[in-house]
Amino acid sequence: MQTALDAKAPGEVVLVSVNATGFESGNADFVVDKTTPLLQDTAAVNAWAAWQVTYRDVVVLDASGARRAVFNLTQNDLSVPANLAALEGLLLGAR
Repeated sequence: MQTALDAKAPGEVVLVSVNATGFESGNADFVVDKTTPLLQDTAAVNAWAAWQVTYRDVVVLDASGARRAVFNLTQNDLSVPANLAALEGLLLGAR
């Protein structure tokens, strides 16, 4: 998806994964052959609680870092073209 976003808005939308506190053990395997950066949440930061997210949420932030939308990938399967287009629209609209 990053490649498609870069084609439409070069350098303006960046995808980053944030792993919940307590799930660090799989990080090394998760990043193998991946290009999306992985950030590890910590108890001190507790971004998951601050952003009020659940598993498989995509949190869309604007350029200032303010939360603009949440898009859950369990409820919105990206193999469905309409869902993929909806997420892309949220990401591009947050620039």
